[in-house]
Amino acid sequence: MTDTTAQDLIEKLDKLLETERVALLAGDLETIGELLEQKEDLIDRLNIIQPQNQPALAGLHDKVTCNQALLDGALQGIRKVAARMAAMRRIRRSLETYDKSGQRQTIEGEVLHKVEKRA
Repeated sequence: MTDTTAQDLIEKLDKLLETERVALLAGDLETIGELLEQKEDLIDRLNIIQPQNQPALAGLHDKVTCNQALLDGALQGIRKVAARMAAMRRIRRSLETYDKSGQRQTIEGEVLHKVEKRA
């Protein structure tokens, strides 16, 4: 692999990481998924670069680290939303309360989906 090719790959990955950062900040999960295959391909190709070209990759490390932190934050947010939705579903099915002695009681609820037909 020539230095020109290595530099081209580095520039392509740099642009892709910037696009990924913008998508992460915008919450555009679809774009992030589409970029994954391209990013993996570029990284695989860069992994075969000879050690003398490795210093040129140092500039990408900060971008990768920043994007990983953004991605971790997005995943944490998605998990919190999923947990909140599960709690809301659980609340709809039952009500937890305390009796006069301070013991927890669960009052089961039942959601009836009923359609009434009128002539």
